[in-house]
This record gives sequence, C-alpha cells and structure tokens, in this order.
Amino acid sequence: VFQKWVNREISNFDYLIQLNTMAGRTYNDLAQYPVFPWILRDYTSEELDLNNPAVFRDLSKPIGVVNEKNAKTVKEKYENFEDPLGMIDKFHYGTHYSNAAGVMHYLIRVEPFTTLHIQLQSGRFDCADRQFHSIPATWQALMDNPNDVKELIPEFFYFPEFLENQNGFNLGQLQMSKEVVNDVVLPKWAHSPEDFIYKHRKALESEYVSAHLHEWIDLIFGYKQRGPAAVEALNVFYYCTYEGAVDLDALTDEKERKALEGMINNFGQTPCQL
Repeated sequence: VFQKWVNREISNFDYLIQLNTMAGRTYNDLAQYPVFPWILRDYTSEELDLNNPAVFRDLSKPIGVVNEKNAKTVKEKYENFEDPLGMIDKFHYGTHYSNAAGVMHYLIRVEPFTTLHIQLQSGRFDCADRQFHSIPATWQALMDNPNDVKELIPEFFYFPEFLENQNGFNLGQLQMSKEVVNDVVLPKWAHSPEDFIYKHRKALESEYVSAHLHEWIDLIFGYKQRGPAAVEALNVFYYCTYEGAVDLDALTDEKERKALEGMINNFGQTPCQL
C-alpha cells in the first residue's frame, strides 16, 4: 500500500482509510472509528486558495498544539504531573483526538447517531452551545482550547448530508446569540454542503497535503505515537488510551474491570501502532 501511495497510484483518502483499517479502526465501533486529520486552517476567507501553504494546518503537530500558544500549557501540564500512586504515566492530553462521543458530536444530525447521542445524554439533546453547529467555530475552539483535541472523521471528505439537519431535529439555540442550531454553518468559501465536501476533498488531495501527510501519520499511527518521540512531539495521551496499557484479563474485581472498560470506551483509543 505504501509503495502505491508513494507512486501516487492511490489517493490520500484511500491511503488513510487503509491505514485506519490496518490499525484496527472500523465504522462498526464508535470507540475505534476511523480518524482523519484537520487539514485546513482557513475557514474565513471568501475564496480558498489551495496554492497557498498558509491555508493548511501544520500536519507535523498534534492538533492540540497547532496553535503555538497552547504548546507551553501542554508542556507544563506534562512536566508537572505527578500521580501519588505511581500508576498513571505523565500525559499531555487528558482527552483524545478520537472517541465515541466525538463521532456522535459530528454526526448528530444523522441516524443512528442522533439516537445514540440522546441515549448518551440521558434522553435529550445536549445543550445547544455544546453541539456541532459551525465548522469555523469548531476550528476556533480547537485553537483557543488545548483541552479540545478532536481530529476529523472520514465523513468530512465525502458525506455532505451530515452537515444538514434534514430530519428537522430541534437542537436548541445558542445562549449568547440566540441563533437556532440547524444546518452546520460552513466556511465562507463553501456555498453548500456539497461544495464544502468537494473543496475539502480537493484540499486533502492537494500537493501540500501529499507532501506533508506522512508527518501526521507518524503522530497517529507511527513512531511518534509513543515513547520518547511522542514526548518530544507533545503527543502523549492518557495512559489507558494505548493498546496493551491495561491488562483487563488480570483484573479480578468485576466492578473495577467494568469501570476501566467504560473508561477505555469513552476516553478514546489510540490506533494500533503500525
């Protein structure tokens, strides 16, 4: 697969899907859903210029520190972390770039995810301000908050319907602006959900992304996923998100085991290292 990708016989999209599959990710498990990168940083221009490197996200950095401002906070958190019991390793992020709640967050307008979201929120929609209501606002929140580290899901590159409230769900209204949450607000350069998907996919297959995608792959699937390289890259997540970090079979206490299983399922899981 790698050789084919290098020779440009398969697209960036196909390569990412295949890597996800090899690393144990699947559409059938929300806790191990395929993970895709944020690739753009320009969600405000009238036109999207894919020949300008400045419109792209820095793919060599975890999303939590793409904004330089957050790097210091994230570093300090890691350096100052002490677990009195000595069980929990130091980490940069207590949340994860891919978890079940994040998948439901993005896909809330589409069944079965709507129903799953409502079940997760004890029978109702979460408050409107926490809903996925705007792509520019979601990016801005990532830039402002080092605790929000959600990457994307493959749907952002092929599935315009998830951006529309075709089922007419009542998702509430935003507290400050009183704006009703309906279809997802798109970047200015996208004239419709279809146009967004078309341009976003074009961005994924652009020259810039083709040249830098391997840097992100190293962080998510490769050698910067764990160990000293991960520490240096500010890419260490909470210990139980890693494959093999917890031996569930060794836990004899049923309650403890259930609690840990729940934690792993909700927290997110790092893909198998390739």
